Amino acid sequence: MRTLSETVAWREQLRREGRRVVLTNGVFDLLHTGHLYYLKRARELGDVLVIALNADTSVRALKGPSRPVQDELQRAYALGALACIDGIVIFREPRLTAEIRALRPDVYCKAGDYTLEKLNPEERGALQEVGARIEFLPFLPGFSTTNLIARIKAAGEI
Repeated sequence: MRTLSETVAWREQLRREGRRVVLTNGVFDLLHTGHLYYLKRARELGDVLVIALNADTSVRALKGPSRPVQDELQRAYALGALACIDGIVIFREPRLTAEIRALRPDVYCKAGDYTLEKLNPEERGALQEVGARIEFLPFLPGFSTTNLIARIKAAGEI
């Protein structure tokens, strides 16, 4: 895991080497098969995959007071153990706009529940500003953190 300024310096080195950087973002709480499928596919879109990980405060705002199940450092550690991920930066603002402008990714990737119209207009504008190609990858059906939490709760009641 790196700070944003460390990640920007690393990104500039990658640019000089001619390497394509893919950026994606998310909560990635309780990694499951759907996450792993998505992250491996995202990595195939470039030479380096950088994850912008939602900070705990933004996860609570997005998903409610009981989330995240794992704190940001635990989630970053789990993601960092995956061979398909090259870098992680935690972002604390509600939007990823500053990180997009700073990192200037070659490719920005989101899961299939997003469309160009569903992307936040500010973030979409920043992506267009830096010339990032926007890719949407399909979901692997049947996997979600919400469903996993429900299954864990049900298993605890057996």
